[in-house]
Amino acid sequence: MRNTMKVAKWEIKRNLKNKTFLIGLFLTPVLIIGFMLLGSLFGDDPADTEQETTRVFVNDQLGVFPELQESVNQNKLPWDLLQTDLTEKEVAAEAELSENTAYIFIDERAMQEGNVPVYLSEEIPPFFSNELQLLSSPLQSMQMEELGITEKQLAVISKGFHFNEQSPGENINTTSTEEETSLGENPIEDLAPGAFAGFIMLSIVFTGMAIFQSASQEKKDKIAEIILSSLTPAELMQGKIIGYFVLGLIQAVVSITLLFPFLLWKIDLPIIEYIFVPELILLLVIAILGFLLFASLFVGIGATMADITTAGNFQGMVMMLPFLPFIFIGPVISDPTGLMAQIGTYIPFTSPGVLLLRLTIMEEWPWVEIVISLAILIVSVWLAMKLAGKIFKVGILMYGKNATPGEIWKWIRA
Repeated sequence: MRNTMKVAKWEIKRNLKNKTFLIGLFLTPVLIIGFMLLGSLFGDDPADTEQETTRVFVNDQLGVFPELQESVNQNKLPWDLLQTDLTEKEVAAEAELSENTAYIFIDERAMQEGNVPVYLSEEIPPFFSNELQLLSSPLQSMQMEELGITEKQLAVISKGFHFNEQSPGENINTTSTEEETSLGENPIEDLAPGAFAGFIMLSIVFTGMAIFQSASQEKKDKIAEIILSSLTPAELMQGKIIGYFVLGLIQAVVSITLLFPFLLWKIDLPIIEYIFVPELILLLVIAILGFLLFASLFVGIGATMADITTAGNFQGMVMMLPFLPFIFIGPVISDPTGLMAQIGTYIPFTSPGVLLLRLTIMEEWPWVEIVISLAILIVSVWLAMKLAGKIFKVGILMYGKNATPGEIWKWIRA
């Protein structure tokens, strides 16, 4: 272990003195900030654009319209709140509603089921659905007056109200709808821990890809024999993995240090509170396991190349393994509990990325799948390190050509 840490320290010092690494260390966050600034320059700034007024018609059968009007005024919603005698059937039968128009029907269903039908025009502001939730307070107050305050009735009140949005022409559904798996009321709060863990994983994995060049460069400079005269191939391999793991963390810390002030300036939200939650621990464990899996493959395959510039198709395919999870992004986002999402969770090379994405967008975590996936990842990491050790032991001393898949298979079986 002592020799392993010496190799790790040597790799860290060597790279921190490398101009290319130092330029990349600071250039990465600068480029991210630059692209974000470009997006804000060419995009529309919500603060500079006037919100269009939405005409909201309310069919009030409970006498709660004055309280709704007061809530709209207090929250300064861009609404023109009006009463209407049109029935739900008449609105549903219309082929198309006027632009920026909504119809809300408040009747006994609101008190008994917490279900408030809402009909929207095709052109409606994107935040209208969030604004609707502000009408829950006056409705809950009326519900409390009718029910009184008992434990049983408070349980009914705690369910809240579901605004059942529909388009004209659809069948009227007077029953409450089932809740779907989605992000919570504050998407940024839900996304922050997963995005942070994903950024950490990408930083250490991409930095770890330099292990390819490190192993092949030592062969090219013909110093591998000198190094191996004072330590074992296993110690050299483990030292490289630990060293590049620390370098990846340095890259992540520098990027976060530069990015956080910019994010806090652009987004007026407690980002730090959103990120550092208990769930982050599990997400970081997944990210670290992903790094260990790919790093062991990189260091083993890197030892099979005479020079990084002569990498063959086989070595190139190994380098592309960290990008496999991108294949599952579409299916996972559309259905995080679906078959494709589960398949991606159980494949070792896609498991870290897919699992991080699923846990980020799901409200309830599938703990059985998480445990199985972590078990598969741990076994895969152990197996990859064992196989990489066999490959590294022989490959680091082979000069003149790249090893073929057949030769690598012989080393593994030996």
